[in-house]
Amino acid sequence: MVIDIMPIISSSANSGIKGSSRSKAKKTGFAESQRLAKIKSYEKKAPKHKVKLADLTIFTQQLGSMLDAGLPLVSSLDALQEQTDDQVFKVIVREVKNDIASGTSFSDSVKKYPRAFNNLFTSMVEAGEASGQLSEILAKVSVYFEDSVKLTKKVKSALMYPIAVILLAIGLVNVLLIFVIPTFKEMFTDMGAELPMPTQMLIDLSDWLKGNVLFVIVGGIIFWKVMGKFLATPRGRVIKDRVLFRMPIVGGLSQKIAVSRFCRTFAILLRSGVPILKALDIVNRASGNTYIESACRDISRVINQGGQISEVLEEKPYFPPMVKHMAKAGEQTGKMDAMFDKISDFYDSEIETTVSGLTSLMEPILICFLGIVIGGIVMAMFLPIFNMANVVGG
Repeated sequence: MVIDIMPIISSSANSGIKGSSRSKAKKTGFAESQRLAKIKSYEKKAPKHKVKLADLTIFTQQLGSMLDAGLPLVSSLDALQEQTDDQVFKVIVREVKNDIASGTSFSDSVKKYPRAFNNLFTSMVEAGEASGQLSEILAKVSVYFEDSVKLTKKVKSALMYPIAVILLAIGLVNVLLIFVIPTFKEMFTDMGAELPMPTQMLIDLSDWLKGNVLFVIVGGIIFWKVMGKFLATPRGRVIKDRVLFRMPIVGGLSQKIAVSRFCRTFAILLRSGVPILKALDIVNRASGNTYIESACRDISRVINQGGQISEVLEEKPYFPPMVKHMAKAGEQTGKMDAMFDKISDFYDSEIETTVSGLTSLMEPILICFLGIVIGGIVMAMFLPIFNMANVVGG
């Protein structure tokens, strides 16, 4: 009896193919569902997502270059969407592109995402749309953003070294107090002598820290968070700026940075055709400094009453005399934006010189600081050993 096995093989093969297809479909469906879930999570984060100034700078530079080359706005945003590494920002660019494609203006679209596009960017886009010079204005904004990023990096790099050394010193002191000094304490206790005051104070501090180290860590974290929330309040911001302004060296540096940013932002807004009152409002919201905010409000009030900017600046001690004289000269010549640009250039060079000088001075100062702290602890612990004869005799 001959059995035809071809149908059996065929059915087995078909079932195997169908099974593999079903498994591939399941895998594809799972991967697709995961992708859609990620996109939904990015869409939820988009309205509150803050884009780094460095990323916004690159975006502005590329968008301005594409528009200057003649590409349509929607096509430019589509290309930038593909190039963006930040997944949430990619969703934001996609939504802005879709809004523009549906008839919404570019400025109205970016206003929906105030944490991604700052006040200066949205206002300049609005001015560019009104004047028909969007690519030129975006090029100016990108240069301003690039200068701001460079300045921030310089200040951060100058602060990086001292912060690292101070943290290292705190760590070393805590290791000595918690692990090393208790060993000396046992040795001195066996001697049964009265210890010198510096040594006894250091041992008492070690005992307290060893028994309360958890409370110190938790208390430090709580204090840090409470201070952060307080400094975010209007009263806290005023106190922070006043204390910072009165600090030696650091106060002058922070003042120069704030004045330079005020002058540069105001100049670029005026040059782009933004009305002066609106420009002052933008500078007010973008400054992050209570002295500048107060000056902007007073300048707006005085201008509404028919006055001039220099009248307000003369009454504000926060602004150096050069700013007041240059503002008056700009009003007399009708070249306010050029004068404010020169002020900003001058203070940018001053900031760079100050930061370079601080970086050079910081190393020997920190070495002396470490020597005093660590050396003081070592000397306090070895004082009884230096006076061994007296300690044993006592």
